[in-house]
Parts: sequence; C-alpha cells; structure tokens
Amino acid sequence: MKVEERGGGEIGSSPEEKIPVAVEEEEEEAVDLVVAPPNFGMVDNGVFRSGFPETKHFGFLETLGLRSVIYLCPEPYPVENAKFLMMNGIRLFHFGIEGTKEPFVNIPEDVIREALEVVLDARNRPLLIHCKRGKHRTGCLVGCLRKLQTWCLSSIFNEYQSFAAAKARISDQRFMEKFDISSLKHLSTSLS
Repeated sequence: MKVEERGGGEIGSSPEEKIPVAVEEEEEEAVDLVVAPPNFGMVDNGVFRSGFPETKHFGFLETLGLRSVIYLCPEPYPVENAKFLMMNGIRLFHFGIEGTKEPFVNIPEDVIREALEVVLDARNRPLLIHCKRGKHRTGCLVGCLRKLQTWCLSSIFNEYQSFAAAKARISDQRFMEKFDISSLKHLSTSLS
C-alpha cells in the first residue's frame, strides 16, 4: 500500500492542507493463468479430449501429467507443440484424418482402430485426444470408444452432440453406428 498526500476538501480546511490517503498500488506480479484448450473434456480416467492446444494452454496440459497425445489432423504437428511434448516426455501419436464436410467422404476405419488401440493401452495414459476443434474427428474416435465400452447409441450421440453442438454431422453419427468393434473386443476397455 502506498500513502499519498492530497489536498483537504473538508469544510474549514484550506486547499493547501495535505491529508494522508491510502492508495492501492497495482500488483506488479504476473499471475499465471491455467487455461484449458477449447472444447476440453474428460473422457474417462486418464483420457482427455480437446480442440487444438495453443501455447497458452501448455500450463494446463502440464497439470494433466500426460504421457501421450493422439493428434488426428493430417497437417504436421507445429514445432512449438512438438517442443512442448519433447520437453515434457510426452509421446505423439499422429493419425492424419482429413477433416471434411463432405457427406460421402469416409472416415478411415483402420485409422480409428489403430487410435483406439493406443487409447486402450494403459502405458499411453494419461493421454489427450485432439484434432482442430475437438468436434468431429475427436468425436468419432471417442464415440467408437464408447461403443466398445457398450454405451447405447443414444448416449454416444448425445455426448458427440454436446461437443459438436450446431456443427454435429449425421455422417459422423452414421460412422459411429456402423463401426465394427468385433476386432477390438479382445482389448480391455477398462480405463481405471
């Protein structure tokens, strides 16, 4: 706190009189804000989802103690993000799935299967699944995980829609509905 002297202003005091007044100083200490990436959510124990994390989200990601990141976009991982992963001992699994609004472009089932194997391998958790916005590609992967966890389709679609909002796609929901989990049933779906 800083004390300044200001002129009087009370009745009977002259303007030349100085009265000590307490003035709050602005705090000069920088406050480190921990900001989650867009569309962030917890999928299950040790499994998180989000949109693309930027440098301002790195502090938050550090709090998760990640071992792995599943990146679902085809573009190369940005240098800043790759450095962050390397500095924190986080492994990157890059599954390049094209983001498209076209209704008849298929999501590659084999890539989703490979990504699910990474999610289900306890050695990779805690992990973050992300694409650009954390809506469609991430939503499809999480929806297929939910199918493996024997969620009913209406619950899978409700979760998908809660993250995709107005951008929800019938083609994504159709993909999740038709996704064949039989080749993955041998894997443990317990994420505890």
